[in-house]
Amino acid sequence: MADLKKDYLELYDHAPEAERFPLVKKFMDTEPLPFFKQLREQRPILVTPLCTLVSRFDDVRDLLQMPLIFTVSLYKSKMGDYLMTHDDDAVHDREKAIMQAMLNRDDIPAVRQIVSRNASRILDGAKGQLEVAYGYCREVPASLVQDYFGFDHVESKDLIEWSYWTQYNSFHNHFFNLRSEKESSYFSQKHDEASKKFAAYMIGFILRRTAVATAEKATGFFLLRMLHRLVGSKKYELKDDIVTRMVRTCYADELRFSIQRLGLNAGGLLIGAIETTSQAVAQVIQMLLQDPDRCQMAQKAARLESTDEFDGIVWEALRFVPIAPFLFRKTASPYTLAKGTDRETAIPSGTNVLALTQSAMFDSYAFENPDQFIPKRNWYHHFNFGFGSHECLGKHVGMVMIPEMVRQVFLRPDLKAKSNINYKNGPFPEEFFLSWT
Repeated sequence: MADLKKDYLELYDHAPEAERFPLVKKFMDTEPLPFFKQLREQRPILVTPLCTLVSRFDDVRDLLQMPLIFTVSLYKSKMGDYLMTHDDDAVHDREKAIMQAMLNRDDIPAVRQIVSRNASRILDGAKGQLEVAYGYCREVPASLVQDYFGFDHVESKDLIEWSYWTQYNSFHNHFFNLRSEKESSYFSQKHDEASKKFAAYMIGFILRRTAVATAEKATGFFLLRMLHRLVGSKKYELKDDIVTRMVRTCYADELRFSIQRLGLNAGGLLIGAIETTSQAVAQVIQMLLQDPDRCQMAQKAARLESTDEFDGIVWEALRFVPIAPFLFRKTASPYTLAKGTDRETAIPSGTNVLALTQSAMFDSYAFENPDQFIPKRNWYHHFNFGFGSHECLGKHVGMVMIPEMVRQVFLRPDLKAKSNINYKNGPFPEEFFLSWT
């Protein structure tokens, strides 16, 4: 058994029942890795008064691939009827398949070039110092939303605000976040305000794009392009981006992909792209800079012609500093986890379950010498984009955007962090100052 400096479970067992989950939440927020290590070794499935925590790799993987038992029903009040709120049904499979076709994986090299171009533009313009949490980590993915997803006639600050409050309310404003009623109401209100603005933009955006696509079909693409050249206007020009692909495509009535469903799914592209990327990039940069050996390793790999080695460094860093230590689910029917083992646990219907994905990524069952920083690990054992049917829709975009953004930073000579990340008592990096020569 590992030499544990602190007996978290003893503290838990001796705490009054009402204080047990708040204590667990504190451990996850401040000392996740040693706490998770003790869980895996001594109590792999911890039943608390509020949630059941699942810490081992095989149990986490087991529950995440059974969405009709371990459901995302807690998403529904936050996300409405978006495909992510559907568990293993026709809407989920149909719309995710449509969106995966639009996000053509053949685009990935071009996506990396877009990210590289926008990242270097921002860094070059900063002239050696920059607050990167907003000015880089959010601005670069916002630029990709504009350039690749196709969101036009909108400022990046608006895209960032809409993504921020939707992510905050959807994933950080639940009962297990232990917020006061006043705090929770405030975050819900901010989300509602942002959603109204976002919805107003999306209605005009989709209708405008649909009208141009319809005109294309009616007049012929080449005739429309000739008209563009004659009048010298780009107002009605459609480029190849994701939303343009969506409105140009003809959907059979049986697919039930109406313009309303199209708009809802287009909106999901924005919501998932900015804040998650921003947090991952900022935390990886800080982690690599905090250790001279890791920093030197990253700087050396950043200069190589192939990006494979550098990408492996980034994904290994994200094992240690993921954007969240768990995924949350709620059981729709009873299930017995780890049946036939000494950790067998019956989980009743209606149980709130925290799948400790960060803990699972430190389980020696799947990771040899898990406490060591070793790039080039088996990618398929990672949970950074989720797992199973609810795995991130934009996974392959994120797999190049995140490491490329980090790589562009580590190409800067004499790179230093002028401070640690300031979260301002929230879940997301809010300030992070870097300098370079």
